[in-house]
Amino acid sequence: MRRFEVIVVGAGPAGTAAAYLLARAGLEVVLFERGPYPGSKNVMGGVLYTRMMEEIIPGFWRRAPLERPVVEQNLWILSADAAFKIGHRHEVFAAEPPNCFTVLRAKFDQWFAQQAVEAGVFLVPETLIEELLVANGRVVGVRAGREEGEVYADVVVLAEGVNAQLAQQAGLREEIAPQNVAVAVKEVLALPRKEIEARFNLTDNQGATIELIGTATAGLVGTGFLYTNRDSLSVGVGVLAADLVEAGLTPYDLLEQVKAHPSVRPLIEGAEPREYLAHLIPEGGYREVPSLVHEGLLIVGDAAMLVNSLHREGANLALTSGRLAAETILEAKKRGDFSASALAPYRQRLEDSFVLADLKKYQEAPRFLATHPHLFQLYPRLLNEVAREWLTVDGVPKREKQRAIWRRVTQARPLRRIIGDLWAAWRALR
Repeated sequence: MRRFEVIVVGAGPAGTAAAYLLARAGLEVVLFERGPYPGSKNVMGGVLYTRMMEEIIPGFWRRAPLERPVVEQNLWILSADAAFKIGHRHEVFAAEPPNCFTVLRAKFDQWFAQQAVEAGVFLVPETLIEELLVANGRVVGVRAGREEGEVYADVVVLAEGVNAQLAQQAGLREEIAPQNVAVAVKEVLALPRKEIEARFNLTDNQGATIELIGTATAGLVGTGFLYTNRDSLSVGVGVLAADLVEAGLTPYDLLEQVKAHPSVRPLIEGAEPREYLAHLIPEGGYREVPSLVHEGLLIVGDAAMLVNSLHREGANLALTSGRLAAETILEAKKRGDFSASALAPYRQRLEDSFVLADLKKYQEAPRFLATHPHLFQLYPRLLNEVAREWLTVDGVPKREKQRAIWRRVTQARPLRRIIGDLWAAWRALR
C-alpha cells in the first residue's frame, strides 16, 4: 500500500496547477495521467491567458514552450461565400507580459508537468484510475489499473476531464447530456514562419486569432477558429453534440467546410497537415456546475464544467480552479480536517473569483443559444448581404439602397421578431 498526502487525477492545466502548488508547499503529491505523457490527450483551441498562469509560476512565459503572443483578435461572421469581419489589434498586448499566447498543449503540458516534478510531484503516466476508494462515506484513495494499484491519501483532486467518470462514481455529477457538451476537432497545419507573418500581417513572432461563426458550423450552435503558431496554424471547429447528431454531420465534415471557405482557404493554402485531434468540451455553463466537494474530494477544471463557452475560455478557468483547490487543501491541512465542510470554502473561492462570476453572468446563454439557432444561420447571411448591398456602388441612390436593405431584412425576419431576439440576447448576456 502506498500513501501520499494528496492524489491528483489528471495532468491537464487544472490538475498540474494543484499538484505543483501543493508540492511546492511541502506536501507529498502523486499526479496520475492516463496518457503516455501530459498533453498527449489534451486538446484546446490553443490560447493561454498569461495572468492565470503567472499567478502559479511567476515569469513562466519567459521559459515555457509558448507559440506566439497574440496582438490581434478577430471575429468573422461567415455566410457561404462572404465574411463580415470584426477585429482589434493593439501593440500593448505584446508588452511584457503579453495578454495571451497561442500554445500547443502537447508541448506546454509536458513542460508544466516537469515543473511540478521538479517541485516534488510524483508523476505517474500511462495509468488509468479505475475507481475511488471509499471508507465510511469518505474518499480515502484510488485504485489504479496496475499492480499494487491501491493508493491512499488525505484528499483526492479530480481533474479527469469532461467525462468525469470518477466524479459520477462519487455521486457528484451525472453523465453529461449531449446538449451540454461540444465536439471539437482541430488540425495543426505546418507553414513556414515568415509565410504566416506575411499572410496575417504580423511581425516579430506576433500572433493573431480568428473566431468563426455562421457557415463555419453549418449553422449549428458553435464556433470555428484559426490561430497562428510559430511555424504552424491551428484550425478547428466545435459544435454541440446533440446538434451534430441531429444534423447528420461528422466533425470532419465541418472542419473541411471551414478549410474550404473562400475567406479561410487563402490563409491555409499550401500548409501541410501535421496533427488531427478531437476533444469534448463542457458547454452547460453555470447551471451545470456540479457539487464540487465531497468528504476527502474536490473537482477542478473540465470535470467541474468550468468552461466559458461564449468567450472561448477554458484553460484559464482550469488553472484558477486548480490554484484555488490547492489553497483550500493547504488550509484544511493546517486543521487536519479534510471533511466536506472543511473543503467547502473551495466553492466560495470560485464564486468570489472571475471563474464562477463569469459563468453566473452568462447562465442563461446556453438556453438562449439553443432556442435561437437562427443566430448562426439567418443573421450571418443577412449581415453579409446587407454589407454587400451597401458597399456596392452601382448608381443607385443611398436612400433607395437603405429602403431595399430594410425590405430584405424584414422579409427574412419580421421586425417584431428581430426586436424579440435583441431583447432575449440582452437578458441572456447582460
